[in-house]
Parts: sequence; C-alpha cells; structure tokens
Amino acid sequence: MEASSSGITNGKTKVFHPEGGVDLQGYQLDMQILPDGPKSDVDFSEILNAIQEMAKDVNIFFDELEAVSSPCKDDDSLLHPGNLTSTSDDASRLEAGGETVPERNKSNGLYFRDGKCRIDYILVYRKSNPQTEKREVFERNIRAEGLQMEKESSLINSDIIFVKLHAPWEVLGRYAEQMNVRMPFRRKIYYLPRRYKFMSRIDKQISRFRRWLPKKPMRLDKETLPDLEENDCYTAPFSQQRIHHFIIHNKETFFNNATRSRIVHHILQRIKYEEGKNKIGLNRLLTNGSYEAAFPLHEGSYRSKNSIRTHGAENHRHLLYECWASWGVWYKYQPLDLVRRYFGEKIGLYFAWLGWYTGMLFPAAFIGLFVFLYGVTTLDHSQVSKEVCQATDIIMCPVCDKYCPFMRLSDSCVYAKVTHLFDNGATVFFAVFMAVWATVFLEFWKRRRAVIAYDWDLIDWEEEEEEIRPQFEAKYSKKERMNPISGKPEPYQAFTDKCSRLIVSASGIFFMICVVIAAVFGIVIYRVVTVSTFAAFKWALIRNNSQVATTGTAVCINFCIIMLLNVLYEKVALLLTNLEQPRTESEWENSFTLKMFLFQFVNLNSSTFYIAFFLGRFTGHPGAYLRLINRWRLEECHPSGCLIDLCMQMGIIMVLKQTWNNFMELGYPLVQNWWTRRKVRQEHGPERKISFPQWEKDYNLQPMNAYGLFDEYLEMILQFGFTTIFVAAFPLAPLLALLNNIIEIRLDAYKFVTQWRRPLASRAKDIGIWYGILEGIGILSVITNAFVIAITSDFIPRLVYAYKYGPCAGQGEAGQKCMVGYVNASLSVFRISDFENRSEPESDGSEFSGTPLKYCRYRDYRDPPHSLVPYGYTLQFWHVLAARLAFIIVFEHLVFCIKHLISYLIPDLPKDLRDRMRREKYLIQEMMYEAELERLQKERKERKKNGKAHHNEWP
Repeated sequence: MEASSSGITNGKTKVFHPEGGVDLQGYQLDMQILPDGPKSDVDFSEILNAIQEMAKDVNIFFDELEAVSSPCKDDDSLLHPGNLTSTSDDASRLEAGGETVPERNKSNGLYFRDGKCRIDYILVYRKSNPQTEKREVFERNIRAEGLQMEKESSLINSDIIFVKLHAPWEVLGRYAEQMNVRMPFRRKIYYLPRRYKFMSRIDKQISRFRRWLPKKPMRLDKETLPDLEENDCYTAPFSQQRIHHFIIHNKETFFNNATRSRIVHHILQRIKYEEGKNKIGLNRLLTNGSYEAAFPLHEGSYRSKNSIRTHGAENHRHLLYECWASWGVWYKYQPLDLVRRYFGEKIGLYFAWLGWYTGMLFPAAFIGLFVFLYGVTTLDHSQVSKEVCQATDIIMCPVCDKYCPFMRLSDSCVYAKVTHLFDNGATVFFAVFMAVWATVFLEFWKRRRAVIAYDWDLIDWEEEEEEIRPQFEAKYSKKERMNPISGKPEPYQAFTDKCSRLIVSASGIFFMICVVIAAVFGIVIYRVVTVSTFAAFKWALIRNNSQVATTGTAVCINFCIIMLLNVLYEKVALLLTNLEQPRTESEWENSFTLKMFLFQFVNLNSSTFYIAFFLGRFTGHPGAYLRLINRWRLEECHPSGCLIDLCMQMGIIMVLKQTWNNFMELGYPLVQNWWTRRKVRQEHGPERKISFPQWEKDYNLQPMNAYGLFDEYLEMILQFGFTTIFVAAFPLAPLLALLNNIIEIRLDAYKFVTQWRRPLASRAKDIGIWYGILEGIGILSVITNAFVIAITSDFIPRLVYAYKYGPCAGQGEAGQKCMVGYVNASLSVFRISDFENRSEPESDGSEFSGTPLKYCRYRDYRDPPHSLVPYGYTLQFWHVLAARLAFIIVFEHLVFCIKHLISYLIPDLPKDLRDRMRREKYLIQEMMYEAELERLQKERKERKKNGKAHHNEWP
C-alpha cells in the first residue's frame, strides 16, 4: 500500500491518464509531479523537440542560476513559511514580517545559538561520568575533522550535557564523495512510442468520463505532499570536481537532513578517542558509557495549531503525522517516499513490505471469508451435521476415567455445526489457494522491491566493508591476518575455535527446544487431569462442556507460558549469539534473528502441532487405553472431531498475541513518556515544558529498540506463519491478520513519529534474512496443510465412505445423498463390561433407557467385540489410511509444481523497469558527455577571448 507518484504539471494544458502521463500530439509523455513553482516558459513543441533530439539541449545548473524552466526544488522548499528549513523565498517573507531567519531559528531548537548552523547530530553525556579524558580527545578530533560543535546543559538536570554537531558544506561534500552518496543532477523524462490517433481519442473520452467519477479515496492529496526531488531526477555519485553537473539551488538544503545525519554519523564512527589501533568510533564510546545517547533530531513538533490544509505543513514530521501516522488516514496509501526521506531506506523498506503484505492479504481474507460463509450457507444441507444432531439413540463412551458420564451423540450437535463452518468442501480449494498465494506474494514482492530499489537508487548500491565488532577484536586481537579486500591486518578466528563455538550454540538451541517440548508435555498433562476435574464439577455448564472448558483454559495457560518463555529465549539467544563471536554486526544480527525466530516459532506453534497431529491419535480404544507413565489416560478428541480444538487454539492464540503485541508496542512507550513528563511537571512545574528545546524533547523520548526493526519483522513473520501453516483449519486467519495489519501500520507509524527518537537513516537493498525465512514458511505451509486436511479433518474419511462404502459406492458420485449413514459407519461398538477397573465410569447409563447400558460407541474403525479378533482394525481403516497417505503425496507434489511454475513464469524484474533502467543508463551517459563537452567549449571560448593557447588533450 503506497502512494503513487505518477502525474504531470505543465504550464497550460493538463490531460491526465491512468498511468500518470500527458498526451501531447500523439505522444505519451510520462513525467513525475512537478513542483508548484513558476510556470514553464517552454511550450510543448519545444519539449517534444528536446525528447526527439534525445536531450541534446542540456541545461547546466549552477549555484547562481535562478530562472530555470520547471525547477527541481530543494529538500525543504515546499514546507510552511514558518518552517525550520526555510529557503530564500521564505527568508524574504520572514524579513518582511519583521523577523529574520536567524532570529526565528534560535527559538526552534534546531540550530546553533547563531541561528544559522543547523544541528545535524546530538551527543549526550553526564558531567559526573569519569570518562572525561576519552571524551576530550574524541571531541578534539571531531573539531579536527571540520565539524562544528556547541554545548548546552539540560534545563532540568545540570549534570546532563548536550553536544550539538554541525557539518559545514566542505565537510559534507568531502565525505559525500567518499561515501558515494547519490545526488540529483537532471530531471527524469520518460516517453513511450508514438500512439495511434484512434487510441488517443479513446483515452481522451475515457479521461472526460472519469471526471464525473468520484476521486480515489485511498490516494493521498497531492497538494499536501512535497515534491520529492530524489525521485524526479536522475542521480549520480556526488563529486566535487563535477559539482556543476548537480542541481544546487541552496547549499544548506542540497543534502537533506537524513543524509546530513548519516554523513556525520559516518565521521563519528571513524574518529579516535584514545591512542591505539582499535580505540576508534562512537559505538565504543556508547558501549563503555562515555556518552549516554547519540541521535539525530526530529524536525520540530508533529502538531500544529493551524490546519495543514489551509496553512501547510510546519515540517516533514508534521506532514508525516497528518498524512501517515494519524488514525484519520487509516484507509489511505502510505507516503513511502516521504517515509524513506525522513527515516531512511531501511525503515522505508519495512513499511513498504508491510503495506505490500497487507494489500496481498485482501484476496486471501476474501477467499477465507467466502469459505466460512460457504460453510454457513450449506450448514442446513450437511448430511453429517444432520445425522449427528438426530442421533439421540447413539450413546458415546466416556471421554475420561470414572467421572466422565456417558453422553448422547446429539449433545455434540453444536460442535458438529461449528466444525462444518471450517471443514467443508471448499477447505481443500482454500488450502491450495493459500499455498499458491504465499508464492505469488513472495514473487511479486521481489518485483515490487526491484521497483522500489530503482526509485530509491538502491540498484547499484553495495554495503560498505563493515567494521569488526569490538568484542571480536578484543577476543582475537593477538592473532591477525591480512584482509583480502582492504589489505590491512585484522583479528582472525581459527576454524577449530569457530566450529567448537557453533557446536555449543547448536547444543543450546536443541536444549531450549527440549524446554519447549517439556512445556507442551506439561500442557498435555494439564489437559488430561483437568478434563476429569471439570467432568465432576458442580456447575452444570462446565460439567456438560468439560472438553471445551479444558481446551479453553489450556490455551490461555499456554499463551502465558509462551509470553514467559519469550523473555527467557531472548536472553538465551543473546548469550548463544555472543558465544559464537560473530565478526561483524550484520553477522551478529543474522545469527540472533535466526535463533529468536526459531525459538519463538517453536514456542508459539508447538501446542498447535500437538493438537493438529497428535491429539486423539494415540489413545488406544476403550478397555485398552494408552496412558502417560502408566497413570494418565491420553486425551481424546470431541465426538464431533479434533478440528474444533485446533480452531480454538489458533483463534485464541492469534487474537491474544496480536492484542498483546499492539498494546506493548504503543502502550509501553506512551506510559514511559507520560511518566517522564509527569516527573518534569512535578519537579519544575508545567510551564517549563514549553521552553524545552528540540534536543531535550527528543532526549526525553524513548530510544528505538536496540535490535532495530527486529521486533516489528518478527511479529509479522510469526503472523505470516499463522496465516499460512494451519490455514486449512482456520480460514478466518487471513481476515484477522488483515484487520490487525491495518491497525499495525498506523501504530508503528505513530510510534516512529511521536514516541521514539528519530532513528539514524540507514540504507538497505531488501528485507535481509527475513525473505529466506518467509520462503521456508511457505514450503512448510504446504506440508502442514496437506497433513491437516488428510489427518486432522474428516475430508478423507468422508471421501472414502462416499466412493467405497456409501449408498453411491461404485457410481462415481460424492454428493450429500452419498453421505447417508456416514456417522454410524465412522463409530465402533464397545462392550461396557470390557472396561478396565480404573476406567469404568461411576454411572451405568440407566438414565438413558431405564436399564444399564451394555454397549457404547467411540470414534474409530474397529471390529465389534463379538468378532473373531475383537476390536481389531477393519478394512475401512486401511482404506482411509491409504487414501490419507496418497492425498498427502499428491497434494504436496501438485502444489509444489504449481509454486515452482509460478516462480519460473514471474520474472524478478518487470519488463518496463528493465527498459527504464537501460534507457536511464544510456541517457545518463549522453547527458554527462554533453555536459562535459559544453564545459570544454566554454573553456575554449574563454581562452580564445583571453588570447591564451590551450591543449587539445582531454582533461
């Protein structure tokens, strides 16, 4: 779910098309949104000539150039006149109003005391901290690098010192060139081949008709969004030698705030604070406590007294709050380009993926709801449910020892109807659909990611050579070897040491999985013991629904155990990951991510796997029950089947976990920030809050999670597993996930904009290791859904009965009329006198017919007690077992073939994107060549005018 940025703005005529272009004399010109600046002096024929000549008329943008046709605006040029990054026009308006820009900037907390130098980064330390010498050396080296520094003490605690850093233009340019920061140098112009007049007329008629239709409510108002220059123009790595190629109207706003903070952070990571080879970088100073915090500033308040529609946005933070984080825009697309520019590509990619996942849930939720409604509409026509509800003469055996009574099969009528809602003829279709959906989702996400990577200039971006973790250096500093990339000596970990650590880590993972299995075993014992207790309960409601009460309480207890074990798993994962001693931060992050996902996935789904594949499968039969430790009789399924237990498990766990996660994500920062504000009001009075500068306001916010986006991704990946792995048993899972994600997007947006300090803008090309985990879940979902349909549900036994044993046997039909007698055929007969002493119920069943019962029924395919082999398996049992195995094999192979076929047919790069990339590469080469040629021609003219000779060599 993202905002489309296609559209046009020209001087006089506007003809809009669905793809965001303008029809000019039979040509289709696709352009980006132009800023609401001065109208163009160039008419359409000149634009067409420029396109046909392939950009031969190239304008070179200089700092002094003022009147340019359709100018690309600077970073903050479209903000409110009273904003925090005013352009020259804003400055003139402010001065006309009696207030200069420096005076206004002094009061907003985003500039130095002079009101001219913007604060790019904040360091925080306490004067009482003993690491004074390291800080002094570090700050002296900061000044040596050219950064400007200013210090302020806190208004509420004089012990807290804020160090404000500003990077001048010379420093920004030097390091931007070293970091290969891509900056805009020419506006993008796309065009398609000539179109026929007939098609153009049709498009015009369609556009006229669309004027009468209502506007798309999900699209953001284009007037409130600033012109995002980075997406409008071609970009190239910044170079000071070719600075005349780049679009520079104002040096102060050429690099946006996120880029400036990223450059300053890059510098701080390479400054020494002590003599020594490894005594370098801000991260080490944060680790040893020399500095308490380090963060870039938010761009002012996210609230404004004035309406954004009448007065515009005060700053980008305010704009993000109104257009993205506000609950009033929950139904609109996300302004991904603005999110990327404010928070960086890594966070932008997370929200792009979350929006894409949420959008793809719509068809899955619709089909799942259709399957559920199909079960509702066919409920009255279900032969199985009818037979269960009418089976008043069938008496079922007790489901537990002694205290559980005999019961009529008709007593489980409600559960049989509920089971039909989820286990009906459309279930198999939905399982196949969801397996294919998971593949389509991942394949189309790769295409969407490629488009985003192109728009955000991430195609050719490669991660820098990562720094070695300080812990790794400290551990292996004695043994070094040459780095093949940098050619410098670095610490080296021996292969045997690495293998031994990995073995210990794997053993720890195995032990924790055993802890999860032990917890599941405890839940099983609870269910076995509690079902007898509830069966003897004095309340009739609980006594008559002992199995449902047991399942419900067990699920709630299981949820509490899951949440408690999650806390333990995080500490164990940290311990094991640090024990492995990963070399770089990315290796550490991938190792920690894999462990945490494995722990939480097993913890969350272990009980679900038990209910789906083990509950009621190994109980034995009346008179020969299997027992735990030869004491507790294993739990049986409800007479209506085991699927109702699985549905309850998934529904309760999914709702509780999503509710808890959303509360903790937003509730915890809200409570923490409220408590901080409350303490300030109590100590200094409420009026002091108004005078806080921006750096102090941001310092009082909560820092971003220490693991970055790990918790956000983990929550969504676990939800994706719930949505796909057991979706055949709970078709409403995609609908619940969709509703949660619509809330989740706004919750995360609100948290990032209002409750957290501004995170450092960092770059990333994709979602990292999470994509491989998603692919693994997609493969696992095919296997689990095949087993759920074949083993947990009654789909296969019904199919076997319809074709082999029912009234339509041998006729090739399987309608509802063919299911007559199925319930009776699926129940076996047991002689009550064959009960074990410890299993014999207290009641003799005389309340049903007035005389003691001789026989009762149970779910299984076994011979009657008077046969040659009492209670042996019948031929129907072996037919059903063979059909189940055959279905699993056929289903898996069929779905895997479909998945691989879809993966093969869907290319990773859209064809139009591939063509655009090739054309852009060609145009960039042409533009750079022509710009350089024009520069040389100007130099030659100047030399001729001055009478100086020149060389013919290429510079």
